[in-house]
Amino acid sequence: MTSTGQKHGPLSGVRVLDLTSVLMGPYCTQILADLGADVVKVESPDGDTSRYVGPSKTKGRSGMFANLNRGKRGIVLDLRTAEGRKICLQLAEKADIVLHSMRLPAIQRLGLDYAAVSAVNPGVIYASLYGYGRNGRYSGRPAYDDTIQAVSGLTMLQAEINPEPQYVTTVLGDKVCALSAAYAIMAALFHRQRGGGGQEIEVPMFEIMASFLLVEHIAGAAYDPPLGPPVYTRTVTPHRRPYRTRNGYVSVLVYNDKQWRRFTELAGRPDLAADERFASQAARSANMADFCAMVAEIIAERTSEEWLELLDQAEIPCARLNSMADLYTDPHLSDVGFFRDLDDPHDGRLRLPFPPVRFSQTPADFKRAGPMLGEHTAEVLREIGLSEAELDQLEQRGAIRRWQEKTTA
Repeated sequence: MTSTGQKHGPLSGVRVLDLTSVLMGPYCTQILADLGADVVKVESPDGDTSRYVGPSKTKGRSGMFANLNRGKRGIVLDLRTAEGRKICLQLAEKADIVLHSMRLPAIQRLGLDYAAVSAVNPGVIYASLYGYGRNGRYSGRPAYDDTIQAVSGLTMLQAEINPEPQYVTTVLGDKVCALSAAYAIMAALFHRQRGGGGQEIEVPMFEIMASFLLVEHIAGAAYDPPLGPPVYTRTVTPHRRPYRTRNGYVSVLVYNDKQWRRFTELAGRPDLAADERFASQAARSANMADFCAMVAEIIAERTSEEWLELLDQAEIPCARLNSMADLYTDPHLSDVGFFRDLDDPHDGRLRLPFPPVRFSQTPADFKRAGPMLGEHTAEVLREIGLSEAELDQLEQRGAIRRWQEKTTA
């Protein structure tokens, strides 16, 4: 396995063997690929299930898959076969990073756990992404974003402002854990670069989301005995919502004392600046319902356009309410070149989000959309020394699959 795939970004030259599927793991490796790593995505003969989620122009590659797996090379190995597992271990031997999103018993049965991979590659950074830490009683349970939202407390937090518990309208657990995996992998790479050697990283979704939510919601529960429940009151008040204007809605956060004084001036309400309920940040937090109700009453007096202009001039945080579709025409995103247009050989013109983090010397980038199923099988396996005759034999025995144009018809 060589790093011939991409030549850009701070991770240029880093080799990644990606055994993950669906969303959490692929989002992590999308980040690594954007940063220049050569990511080889291993799929089963049936393909990653995200290939078939949502609209697609080409059979077997949805828009979500094309974006989530951009910049990667894709191969097909049947890990149920001894030959497929042997090839996978050969690829792992040459990789800097190996990651998977299987439960521990499953990866052990395949003979591709950390013990097996580190035996042939002691310097490997090996990341295990799954639902629950292996030392807890939930270890080995299946997990998806919905169940992690539930067990982490997020679903019940939504019940603080809704009639009943709800999932948030994005796969938040998957994405937060993907980001956590990415930073952990890069920290391990830095440790290895300084001579520390390889290591295994455990990325458990439940623990990560519990830690993520307790950043602000720990509140009085940080003390023993507790000074209050683990809830950040500002975020769970039913009044915390976009404010209605004369002709729509705006998002406004009047947070610190300076912003509050400026807001009372804009509103023509100097009496509110002296109101003991709102005179300090602590007082506003203690009277959050009354505070939000007062702001809502004032915002309703003018149009959205008027408020956005006034608040922006006063340096009070505000924003219009974009829909997902609005992102494609947002002027700021246009200014920063947020979207990239690709001329794709399979789907024609694609428009995908560009890596949002900017590097002055080693810019992140991608040149291609997610691969077709098995598109790079032959290319990658030739790099570890397999001949065309061997590839033919392996395919005949079902251990590998090579993509052909006619299979997408």
